[in-house]
Amino acid sequence: MTNTDRHSEPNESAPIFSEVPVVHSYTRQQAIADGVLLDVSEAAREAGFKFPVAVTCGLWFEWIYPDEASQEAGQDETGRLWDVLWMLLLAIKAGDSTSELNFHVAFLVDGNRHEEVLLKSVCGPDDDLAPCITIMLPNED
Repeated sequence: MTNTDRHSEPNESAPIFSEVPVVHSYTRQQAIADGVLLDVSEAAREAGFKFPVAVTCGLWFEWIYPDEASQEAGQDETGRLWDVLWMLLLAIKAGDSTSELNFHVAFLVDGNRHEEVLLKSVCGPDDDLAPCITIMLPNED
């Protein structure tokens, strides 16, 4: 074997990855059907988003769905979801073009005080490989 033989181009017909069967896959639509993700695309379209948007159930039940005292003070999940979507839209328009974006939202807590909360959004491929956005708590993936 000559020195040039060792540096020849790889065989393009050879598979790059071995043919290993997929052991398990969990699609975005399955996560929505299971309630792990909540599809909020309709509200997101009204807010100006072009891609489908979902929120994690952790975010929904921890922050978007208001506590009883905040409900009595006039808070509801529709308004709080709008706040999340609006603040994300402002963060996107601020010019950060990464696929993962952190942003802050202020929520009324216990009906009488505001708490600023860090949230995370990830833009990635949907099941059909089209872009979609998932909004979550910072410790969620």
